[in-house]
Amino acid sequence: MSTGAQKVRPGTLGSVPTRVRLLIYTQILNTFGFGYFLIYLTAYLVEIGSMDAWGVGLILGLETVVVLLVGIPLGILSDRRGRKWFLIFGNSLLPLTLLIFSLTRDFGWYAFGAALAGLSEACALGSWNALIADQTDLSNRDAAFSLSFIVSNVFLSAGFALPLAMPGLQALLGMSSDLVHSGSLFVLGLFNIPIPVFIWLLLRNYHESPDTEERESPGELKMLLKFSGLNGIIGFGAGLIIPLLGTWFLYKFAVQDTFSGPFLALSSMTIALAAVASPGLSRRYGVFNSILMTAGSSTIFMFSMAFIPNVFLAGGVYLIRASLMNMASPLIDSYLMGIVHRGRRGLGSAIAAIVWRLPNSVTTIFGGFILFAGYSGGNHFLYDLPWILASGLYVVGIGLLYLNFRDVTPKG
Repeated sequence: MSTGAQKVRPGTLGSVPTRVRLLIYTQILNTFGFGYFLIYLTAYLVEIGSMDAWGVGLILGLETVVVLLVGIPLGILSDRRGRKWFLIFGNSLLPLTLLIFSLTRDFGWYAFGAALAGLSEACALGSWNALIADQTDLSNRDAAFSLSFIVSNVFLSAGFALPLAMPGLQALLGMSSDLVHSGSLFVLGLFNIPIPVFIWLLLRNYHESPDTEERESPGELKMLLKFSGLNGIIGFGAGLIIPLLGTWFLYKFAVQDTFSGPFLALSSMTIALAAVASPGLSRRYGVFNSILMTAGSSTIFMFSMAFIPNVFLAGGVYLIRASLMNMASPLIDSYLMGIVHRGRRGLGSAIAAIVWRLPNSVTTIFGGFILFAGYSGGNHFLYDLPWILASGLYVVGIGLLYLNFRDVTPKG
C-alpha cells in the first residue's frame, strides 16, 4: 500500500516543474489569438478586398525583417539584463497588433502592427527557450519543451479553425460577417492584455542571475553557429514547399481553401499530439538519436509526396511526415539549450531561430516561383520538384548534423 504521493517518472510530461508548466499555459490565449490573426490577415482581408497577396507578403515580410534585425541584439540583452522582462514586454505587444488590425483598414497602421508583432516575436526568441531551460535539467528539459510545443500547436490550430464558427456567430448575434470577424480579433486582443501581468505574478519570485562575463569559449560559439547552420540547411529545404502547401494543393489537385484551411488546422493538431511521444523517445534512445530518427524518417515521407496522385492520400502522407518531423522540434530546442552556456541561452536561441528563418524565407520565394512556373506552363513535374529538392536538403542537413554532433552531449 502506498503511504505517500506517487513519484513522478523523470522525463515524462508530469515531471515538468509547476512554474514552468504554468508559464507555458500563460501562452494559450496568445497562440490562439495569433493563429486567428494569421487567417484574418492571409485569408479574410484578401477575401473582402482590403488586402491582396502582394500586401500580405509585404506585411509578413516586414515582420520577418524586424525579427532578423533585432532578434540577436535582444537575445544578448536578455542574457545580460534578465529574460523574464523581455518575455513580459514581448507579450505586451501582441495585443496591440491584434487591436490595430481589428480597428482599421489602413495599410500604414497594418505595417506598424506588423512591426510590433516582429518585435514581440524577437523578444520571445531571446527569452522563452532560455527561461524554460534555466528552470529545468536533463531529467525534465525534453518534457518541458515538448509540453511547450504541444500547447503552442494545439491552440494555434484552434485559432486557424476559428473561422468555421463565424457563420454560427453571425446568425446568433445578428451581425455582419465583417463585424464578427473583426470583432473576434478585437476581443482576442483584449483578452491578451492581462497576460503580461500573469507572467509577472508567476515569475515575481524567480530571481535570475544575468551573466555579464564572457565565459563561453570560442569553441562553444563555433559549435552553436555550426549547429544552427546545419539545421538551417533543413530550413532551406522546408521553405521550398511547407509554407506553400495550400498553393500546392490548389495547383496540383484543384482543391480550394475549404479543404486546405481545415487541413492545416488538423495538421497542426496532429503535430501537437505527436510531440507527446518526444520525451519518451528521448528517454529511451537519447535526445540526439531521437532527433535523427524522427527527422530522418520524415524525409522518406516528404520524398514520397512528389509521387502521390490522390489528394486524400497526399494529405495522409503529409500528416505522417509533419508528425515525425515535428516530434524532433522540441528535442532540437532542448538539445540546443543543453549545448549552450547557461549565460548565453538567449543569444543561442535567437541565433538558431534566425539562421533557420532566413533561408526558410528565401527559399519560399524560389518554391513559389517553381510552382507558378508549373501552373502557367502546364508542367506538372514542377509541382513535384520542390518536394524532391527539399528531401535532398533534408538528407544533407541531417547527415551533416550526425557527422558533427554525434559525440556532443548536452549539459545540465
